[in-house]
Amino acid sequence: MIEQRYRWKNKQIREQLSVLSQEVTPTLVLKDATYLHSKLRRFLTQNIWIHEDRIVYCGPELPSKINESNIISLEGKVVVPGYIEPHVHPFQLYNPQSFALYASKFGTTTLIQDNLMLALLLEKKKAFTLLRKFRQLPVSLYWWSRFDSQTVLGMEDDPFTHANVKSWLEHDAVLQGGELTAWPQLLAGDDMLLHWVQEAKRMRKRVEGHLPGASPLTLTKMALAGVDSDHESISGEDVYQRLLAGLTVSLRHSSIRPDIPKILEELKKYDLTNYDDFMMTTDGSSPSFYKEGVSNILVKLAIDNGVPVVDAYQMVTANVAKYYRIDHLHGEIAPGQVANVNILDHMLEPKPSAVLSKGVWIVDMEGNQYEPEEVNWKEYDLAPLSLDWSLQSDDLQFSMPFGLEMVDAVITKPYSIGIDPYTDALLEQGDECFLMLVDREGRWRINTLLKGFAKSIGGLCSSFSSSGDLLLIGKSKEDMLEAFEEMKRMKGGIVLVQKGEVEARVSLSIAGTMSDKPLEELMIEESKFSAKMKEHGYSFQDPIYSLLFFCSTHLPYIRLTSQGIYDVMKKTILFPTIMR
Repeated sequence: MIEQRYRWKNKQIREQLSVLSQEVTPTLVLKDATYLHSKLRRFLTQNIWIHEDRIVYCGPELPSKINESNIISLEGKVVVPGYIEPHVHPFQLYNPQSFALYASKFGTTTLIQDNLMLALLLEKKKAFTLLRKFRQLPVSLYWWSRFDSQTVLGMEDDPFTHANVKSWLEHDAVLQGGELTAWPQLLAGDDMLLHWVQEAKRMRKRVEGHLPGASPLTLTKMALAGVDSDHESISGEDVYQRLLAGLTVSLRHSSIRPDIPKILEELKKYDLTNYDDFMMTTDGSSPSFYKEGVSNILVKLAIDNGVPVVDAYQMVTANVAKYYRIDHLHGEIAPGQVANVNILDHMLEPKPSAVLSKGVWIVDMEGNQYEPEEVNWKEYDLAPLSLDWSLQSDDLQFSMPFGLEMVDAVITKPYSIGIDPYTDALLEQGDECFLMLVDREGRWRINTLLKGFAKSIGGLCSSFSSSGDLLLIGKSKEDMLEAFEEMKRMKGGIVLVQKGEVEARVSLSIAGTMSDKPLEELMIEESKFSAKMKEHGYSFQDPIYSLLFFCSTHLPYIRLTSQGIYDVMKKTILFPTIMR
C-alpha cells in the first residue's frame, strides 16, 4: 500500500477552493465566533468555515447556500486553536490511543510522543504499521525518535542501531530526535550520538535535550552540539539560563515535578515581556494526574500566575507549532489549518465545552462524545504478557553488601546493608525491602535491598518498568512470590499483596506494559494502588514513576539493569546479574 505523501490530495484542495467560490457548501460554519487570531495576538469576531477536516475561511461572510443544521452560532463563546502537548510519554500505564483520545476531550488534539516503548517492544516495520493505524484517529499524533534506551541493554537486545534510528528519523510522523538523555556520552565523545543529532538537523527536525541541573557551560555545549530545547527547568533561574543559551524552554508541570507556579513566580524578577520561546508540558504524568485534563490545566496555571492570556494560549498552540515547524497545519485558527477547534465558555477558562478535531466532534455542543474504535493490539505484536516459567524460593536469595536507598521518587543512591537479609521476612518497623529485577524471559535475576521505598508492603510485582523486565519488592518473600504469580495470571500488570491477599492491582494487558482500558477506568485502578502504597509508608509523589525509573540510567546514582547493578556516574557494573 502506497502512503499518501501530502496531507490533502490535489482533488481535495480543489474542492476546498470551490467552497470559497460558493460552488461547494462547507460542511460546518461557526457563526459569530470570537476566536484567537494568533498572528494578530487578539480576539476577533468572525465566521469560520470548515470543510471536512480543514479550515477554509475566517471572515465576515456567510456562505450563500448552506443547510441551517450546518451552522452553529457561537455568540457568547470563545474559540481557540486545539492545544498541542509537545512532550508526551504515551505509556505511563495508558497507551498512545487511550491517552490521546482522553486528552482530546479536554482540548489537547495534537500530541508529540515518545517512541521509546514502541522501539523496545516492536520490530521497526510493525511499529510503523501501528503509526499508520494511529493516523486514522480524529487526533493528530506525532513522534520523537529516541537515540538511546535509557537503560543498559545487551548488544543483542538494543534496538537503537544506526539503521533503526535513521529509519525513525526519516519517518514523516517523527518531528524530533530525543529526548537526549544520553547527553553525557555525547559530550564524552560518542560520535554515533552526535551523528544522529546531525542527521536530525539535516532533516530539519528538532533535537530535544534532557538536561536536569545543567550548568550554563553545559547548556552552551549542548546548544553547540545541536540541542534546540529542554523541559528540565525546576526554577526561574534554570529557565533564564536556557534562554540565554538560545534554547526554547518547555515549562513542566507533572505528577513528580509540579513546577509551573514556582517557576513563573521566580521569573518575575527577570521582567520578561516575550513568551514566544516558551511551551508547556505535563511530561507523561501518571493517569490520576489528568483528572481535570491535560494542556488546559497548564493554560489555567499560566493565566493564574500572571502570564498574559494570549501568551498562555500561544504556549500550547502557536508557539509549539512554530517550534516543530508544523505551523502550516496546527496552532492557529486560520485558512489552511487542520480543523482543530476548542470552544470555551470564557477566555479565562481553558477547559472547553466542545472540541472539534480534524473536523470531527470529539465533544459536540450537546456534550456527546466521540466513540473510538478498539485496537486489536495482538495484530501489532502487543499481546498480553505470557510467561512459561515461575520463580522458586531459591531465586529469592539476598546477599549483596550494599543496596539502593531512595533519595526521592526517582533517584536512588547506594547504602551499606546493616540488617540481616538471610530471612524470609524483614521487620516491619524498618524501611528496608527486598528488591529484585528479573528478566521477563526468566533468564537472569539481580537481588538486593531497597531502603526508603515503603515500610510495610508484603509483596509487590510489576511488569511495568523502563527496561520491560519484572520488578519484585517487599518485606515478605512469600507475598512477593504470590504477587508474581498473580501478575502472571493477569498476563501483565502491577500487583500489591499483603499477608497473602491481593490489596490492589493494575491490569496491563498490552505487552505487560500498558492498559487497554479507557483512562477513566485506569485512573481508578492506579489511584487505589497509589493510595495503598501511601498506607504502607510510600512517602514520595508518585509510585508509578518510582517503578518506571528503577532501571533508568539517565538518573543518578545506582540503578538496576539487565547487566546488573549499575553505577551511573562511573558507568560501570558493580554486581552482575545472576543466570537462573
